[in-house]
Amino acid sequence: MAMMTIRNLPDEVYRALRVRAALRGQSAEAEVREILANVVMPKARVRMGDAIAALGSKIGLTEEDFEIFDRVRDSTPAEPLRFE
Repeated sequence: MAMMTIRNLPDEVYRALRVRAALRGQSAEAEVREILANVVMPKARVRMGDAIAALGSKIGLTEEDFEIFDRVRDSTPAEPLRFE
């Protein structure tokens, strides 16, 4: 597992962290790990595919609509960007 050092942490933040950890019955280090995990990997995060599927359902897209999209889709390859 990776290790991390946090420099210049204000004393009042560290004290609040220790109090929060004590109230929850864990070490300050365990509390920091849990806070970081919850922030960067939230359980209720929106997944792009789920959001798009929900939007399609909300506006009433059907399989027929997608077949039409496939027929009218432009299959011409995109031109690469030029930085001239």
